Amino acid sequence: MIMMGTTCFPTTNVLFKPQKLSGNFSILCDNVRGLSFLTPKTHLRSSYSNLGNGVKFTSFSMSKTTHLKVSQDALSPTEESLSSSPQVIGEHDLLVVGPGVLGRLVAQKWHQEIPDCQVYGQTVTTHHHNELIQMGIYPSLKWTEATHKFPNVIYCAPPSRTPDYAGNVRLAALSWNGEGSFLFTSSSAPYDCNDNGTCAEDSPVLPIGRNARVDVLLKAENVVLEFGGCVLRLAGLYKEDRGAHNYYLEKGTVDSRPDHILNLIHYEDAASLAVAILKKKFRGQIFLGCDNNPLSRQQMMDLVNESGKFNKKFDKFTGTDDPLGKRLNNTKTRQVVGWEPKYSSFAGFLESSL
Repeated sequence: MIMMGTTCFPTTNVLFKPQKLSGNFSILCDNVRGLSFLTPKTHLRSSYSNLGNGVKFTSFSMSKTTHLKVSQDALSPTEESLSSSPQVIGEHDLLVVGPGVLGRLVAQKWHQEIPDCQVYGQTVTTHHHNELIQMGIYPSLKWTEATHKFPNVIYCAPPSRTPDYAGNVRLAALSWNGEGSFLFTSSSAPYDCNDNGTCAEDSPVLPIGRNARVDVLLKAENVVLEFGGCVLRLAGLYKEDRGAHNYYLEKGTVDSRPDHILNLIHYEDAASLAVAILKKKFRGQIFLGCDNNPLSRQQMMDLVNESGKFNKKFDKFTGTDDPLGKRLNNTKTRQVVGWEPKYSSFAGFLESSL
């Protein structure tokens, strides 16, 4: 499932003409969830703020390496690969909680920028462990010793299938040693706007209690900020074969209003932004990930139909009274992080990559 604001879009089977998939990532799914951690030591805590309230560029040094111990007796056949994983966690190593499509792209980018690092992946099942190993990610359902922490942790697992999302996020935070960065990938859904108005990093969010699905995200965000970690609120994620455009193509006719404003960010750009934030070692900040080119549902599907690059045509939107959307602007994030997207708009993506 793909979350766009407060709407989830399941992966569909729409194909392109001609097909041009992005390597192994086009066939990967986000259904790798996160998970179980063992409780470590007392943790760094700090106050937090949005970007508008001042950003701290504090640098932190690694006090010591952490030894990772893995018991051979505790390993299942699919976990035996961990026995050959590094026995010392280095100062640039990364733990990805929920290495699905986004998490794997983050791991790939992290490896590219820090070649001598190790990346670990925490999953809810062993179904994709062989794929992770082939990508250079050390996978695990759970660690067998509570003697380790990671300098860098990113939480990419979505709330689905998890009865206590904030609790899982807290356990992930407890696996961070406070030295590098802890980043939680959230959604832009919490912003309190449904009239196609403008929202930035520090715009008001819905109060707890108004929307149950948003409450789950806000409570998880609060845990992250409590530990001094950072939050990256992402617009609607997409790539060739994933996203709102694919969902609408599959449906053909959708009972939603056509003038609802959408905000998008390509998976690759979301990953590059996450890595840029991780490398800066921010504390207690809220960032926003979007391409700064909002468009209506109708505009997006007109672009899809006009591209001639998909094997289906979208028919129409029929809704008239459902809520409108919001127009996201992440200029502050770009300035503070020093980041720009590869795909500056959905139209540009269609022109350049399909």
